Amino acid sequence: MLTYPQIDPILFSVGPVAIRWYGLMYVFGFAASYLLVKKQIQEHQQNALAENFDDLNLFLILAVVLGGRLGYVLFYNPGYYFSHPTEIVATWQGGMSFHGACLALPLVGWWFCRRRRLDFWMTADLYAATVPIGLGLGRIGNFLNGELYGRVTDVPWAMVFPDGGPWPRHPSQLYESLLEGIALFLLLWLNREKPWQGRLPHGAILALFLIGYGLIRMVVENFRQPDAQLGFLFGFTTMGQLLSCGMICCGLVIWWFRRNVMVARRP
Repeated sequence: MLTYPQIDPILFSVGPVAIRWYGLMYVFGFAASYLLVKKQIQEHQQNALAENFDDLNLFLILAVVLGGRLGYVLFYNPGYYFSHPTEIVATWQGGMSFHGACLALPLVGWWFCRRRRLDFWMTADLYAATVPIGLGLGRIGNFLNGELYGRVTDVPWAMVFPDGGPWPRHPSQLYESLLEGIALFLLLWLNREKPWQGRLPHGAILALFLIGYGLIRMVVENFRQPDAQLGFLFGFTTMGQLLSCGMICCGLVIWWFRRNVMVARRP
């Protein structure tokens, strides 16, 4: 069994303002996505997108924060937050849902692209290829907070988490960081040029992200402790698996739709 590192979740504080590792991971994730998307825009000389880039990023950051928080409220603990509505804005207490952010991002992105007359599918691909970086960093933030830990196990690398009782558990946050972060990023980044080469349609990287993340999350949920207020749904599955199944279906539909569009346009 490994020893859980006792790391203060607060990096430093100035008066009442505290800088937390978890929030810092969001900043690092946004910064990495910004730089990598900008790199792709320059490589492919997307001047129209470059002119709207900063405005688009602002809207997408808001979509991540608001969608992630509202997703957690609605998907994971609606009863509590409807009874304590003032705590919905208390994001510093934890509680963000990637599935909520994942729902908000394409909706906001589509709305923005339509208003500015940008190609939504091309733009979505540029961003989708970078999202796993933020996911991987976010899971490290979860690990440092000692939250979203795994199920009880006897594997040699199990850890006893501060709020997980006296039992050794899977460090499932690290599993997710490796798979949702590093592995998924490599898959998407190594295939990002194929739509520009005509080997895949624009929108394929977005579809691949949805399918890949959904499959990884469904597997890792088997090692992660279900949320206490929900437990197992229907006696055998978790909310994360249910929402991930929806992601996979959406990804398959986008892949099929965009592939058919590309085939129809060929001479």
